[in-house]
Amino acid sequence: MGKYTKLVAAICNNPKTVRFDEACKVAESLGFTYSGGKGAHRVFKRLGETTQLNFQNRQGYILPYQAKQLIAMIAKYGDTE
Repeated sequence: MGKYTKLVAAICNNPKTVRFDEACKVAESLGFTYSGGKGAHRVFKRLGETTQLNFQNRQGYILPYQAKQLIAMIAKYGDTE
């Protein structure tokens, strides 16, 4: 199992402890691009997708509901490296 696969598995298994940087990395690998944000927020959008991902950096982690949104996108677009 590769690093990326382990990272995706860790996110899916425990959405309460997802690191901000790791969430951004996974979002970009799913085809989302950084499109701005203010302060501790980063917004990611994907062409043709109505849902955008908005991550808030809370002491290095994202909020659990944001992790669940990321997990939904992983399920939708696959966890390809």
